Formats: sequence, C-alpha cells, structure tokens
Amino acid sequence: MISEAVFDTNVIVSGILFPDSIPGQVVNAILEGHCRPIISDAILAEYDDVLSRPKFNISPERVHAIIDAFRCMGLPASFALAKNRTQFPDQDDLVFVEAALSLSRVLVTGNKRHFPARWMQGIHVLSPAEFLEN
Repeated sequence: MISEAVFDTNVIVSGILFPDSIPGQVVNAILEGHCRPIISDAILAEYDDVLSRPKFNISPERVHAIIDAFRCMGLPASFALAKNRTQFPDQDDLVFVEAALSLSRVLVTGNKRHFPARWMQGIHVLSPAEFLEN
C-alpha cells in the first residue's frame, strides 16, 4: 500500500459513514497506521466542516476525535503552488492538489473527474479501490 497520500473529503466522509465500504477500508488503514494522510489546517477544516453537517448525524465529539486522530497521524503538507491555479476547474479542490504537489504526489478521491489530468502536474489521482490495490 502507498504509505502517504492526500485524501479528498468525499473519501473520508464515505469511510466514516460506511465503515464496511471501500472508503471505510481506506479510513481504517489510516486509523490503524498503515498509511499516513497528508494534512493541512485547511484540509482538516474541510473535513471538520463536512463531517459536522447535520445531515450526517455525527456527534460533535466523534467529529473532534476523528479530526484529532488525523492531526496526530498526519504528515503536514508544505504547500507547493499549482500552475495556472486561477484557472483550476474547482478552486475548493486546490488545497488537496497543492498538498499532493508538496509531498506525496498521490491524491485519493471518489470523484476523479474533479481532478482532470491536464491540471494534475504529475499527481497520481486514484480511486479508493485503486489506492487499496497499491
């Protein structure tokens, strides 16, 4: 398995909500220390914001425990700016791309179409299943 990667929010949320799913296996691999997430304050804030949404019905205590676990286990990103960042299709996704550029060159997402190859500057964009296969 790849030792370090940036994990898009959709993978983390799906993994928390559906622990027996493939994203759930990814989250378990992270929490069991088999791989390290590349993190930043912005990425953790995104996880916190999404996991705290009422529609997911996750207690604030559990959200904080999850964020704390990622903070403790994660490898802090030293951001590298993406080329043509102002033209990137979804500005909200730049935080993940730039974290991947800084360290791992691997980004795991359930929405690969949000990360078109022409914008990835050599980053390997993997689905959760592809990540587990590696």
